[in-house]
Amino acid sequence: MKTPDVHDPSFWQGQPDDELRDLRRTCPVAHHQSEGFWVVARHEDIAQISKDPATYSSAKGVLIGDRKRQVAAADSILYIDPPRHVTQRRIVNRAFTVRRVAELAPVIERIASDVLDAIDPGTPVDAVDAISAPVPLLVIAHMLGVPGEDLPAFRAWSDAIAVAATDPTDPRAIAAADFFVYFNERLDARTAEPKDDLLSAVVADSELTRAEQLGFCMTLLVAGNETTRTLISGGLAALADHPEQRAKLAADESLIPAAVEEMLRWVTPIVAMSRTTTSPVEIGGQHVDAGSYLVMLYAAANRDETVFGADAHEFDVARSPNPHLSFGIGEHFCLGAQLARLEARIVFTEILRRWPDYVVCEGRLMGASTLLRETVKLPILFRPNE
Repeated sequence: MKTPDVHDPSFWQGQPDDELRDLRRTCPVAHHQSEGFWVVARHEDIAQISKDPATYSSAKGVLIGDRKRQVAAADSILYIDPPRHVTQRRIVNRAFTVRRVAELAPVIERIASDVLDAIDPGTPVDAVDAISAPVPLLVIAHMLGVPGEDLPAFRAWSDAIAVAATDPTDPRAIAAADFFVYFNERLDARTAEPKDDLLSAVVADSELTRAEQLGFCMTLLVAGNETTRTLISGGLAALADHPEQRAKLAADESLIPAAVEEMLRWVTPIVAMSRTTTSPVEIGGQHVDAGSYLVMLYAAANRDETVFGADAHEFDVARSPNPHLSFGIGEHFCLGAQLARLEARIVFTEILRRWPDYVVCEGRLMGASTLLRETVKLPILFRPNE
């Protein structure tokens, strides 16, 4: 079969699941002849790659578009292999422990309540702008110590940097430059006067260069904002598309943690990540040369019937077990996984308490990206019966 054009953002804007299913079943490790990379579609193979950083390196790129540009370790912790990766990750690990994240619950509850209070439930609103974007943005801004008046610029930078990962343009490069100027100044301020926030944790490590510190800030901003936004938007859409599943949650809030895991599987906010082979390997029955670029299709792996069963193509809020790969696996398992889960649980609990019968209106729009499975517009009428 023809290998899907997973490098084309428009592929992900459509309905890719059937093509990914066929790839997973017939040729789970396939070479894309015209683009020169390999795609990996099976859960087992992606887990194997992710757990072996010595053989499958992140240093030459982790995004589909990285294969065509030079990357540097200072760009992001995502591009660092062990043992240096372990050292850098330890710097902010303490801010994302189970205990520290749990302590954020009252803050997130207040943020979610304020955001939802501002909605007129009788008038259609874009749930991305009204809920999915502001909640994670406000949470990560709180953790980074960013003042409220800077939040509009904060979101603009985050959006530009996330899109630039797959579609770099001059305006997005300028936005990234503005981001680095802003955070360079804030890192200077934390150096002079530390506080109890993530920026102070970053500057406290004397081994990091300023470029590495700025890379940390960029990763924390995008990873702590864009992916959770995509999870919440996609989850709202999934519940609307499956009203019987939504009714289960509205009737039994104890199902919400499992439902969030199913949303993560179903939506797969980060659709793919990449690695480069450091030696010749055999994977999925295919010989792959050293120096080959492998694109791990999380979106395909999260529908793998050998892992999730014959109903892998169905949305089930009570699914258990649910070993999805939406946060990755191995050394690069998402640092903010517990935070994203907590935010989603709080948001969906509050929405279903207030408006369990919300309706998605016409105008839903998916984004074109090889990184995010992004809902960019989601018009919702939260109180349709009044």
